[in-house]
Amino acid sequence: MINFDDEIKKFHPSLEIEEAEDAIYNNNISDITDVMVEMVGELKGDK
Repeated sequence: MINFDDEIKKFHPSLEIEEAEDAIYNNNISDITDVMVEMVGELKGDK
């Protein structure tokens, strides 16, 4: 039978996951909200 408490203690996240997490959180990509705000600003003549 599997002892889940022991398995959780042995768990170590993959380095690939940690690297991907850093890349995602540190990436400053415009999302749809940023694009829409920029477009509305251009239409209003703010930019």
